[in-house]
Amino acid sequence: MQRLLLVVAIIFGLVLAYPYLSLDAGGSRIDVGGGLHYSMLVAHVFTAAVALVLGPLQFVPKVRARRRLHRTLGRVYLLAGVLPSALTAIPVAVWSGRLLTQIGLTTAAVLWLVTGGLAYRAARRRDFAGHRAWMMRNYALTFLAVTARIIVPLLLLVQIPFGGADPGAIGERAPAMIPIGQTLGWIVNLIVVERLIRRRRA
Repeated sequence: MQRLLLVVAIIFGLVLAYPYLSLDAGGSRIDVGGGLHYSMLVAHVFTAAVALVLGPLQFVPKVRARRRLHRTLGRVYLLAGVLPSALTAIPVAVWSGRLLTQIGLTTAAVLWLVTGGLAYRAARRRDFAGHRAWMMRNYALTFLAVTARIIVPLLLLVQIPFGGADPGAIGERAPAMIPIGQTLGWIVNLIVVERLIRRRRA
């Protein structure tokens, strides 16, 4: 399971980061209002990719067994991935101009920081069960980058049988579905992870 998660994370990490490797604002996948907006977006995307790829490694038993490696990867995940990506996500969401994006992504970013902080505190207290649970919740928020990009096409496709969209023009509705997919993404992820945590405890 961890290996599959890692493969998916690497693929999506590359897909997310690729359009921004040239540092050309014209190639941005979302509209940007200026140089600062684009810079924040690039920083958010690259650091999110770091978190997305490093996260699954934290759940691999062989990595967890090597405590020094596990701690090092965990700190890089939090300090070079979650922290900067969450902090840059907030202005990117606010500047989007879409109310649902502003509320949904800002909430996700705050929860990302909070769960990361609680995971770190649990590890410092040697509460390893609590640490694992908070890290699972934290990575569920990280995995929003993947889930949202699965939910949006599904939301578009489900409109076709009910006459809500013409198959030939369905792409035109994508921008309106993105905020919904972003918000549903982290909510669905947290629900799934919470069920897994409770099942493990039971």
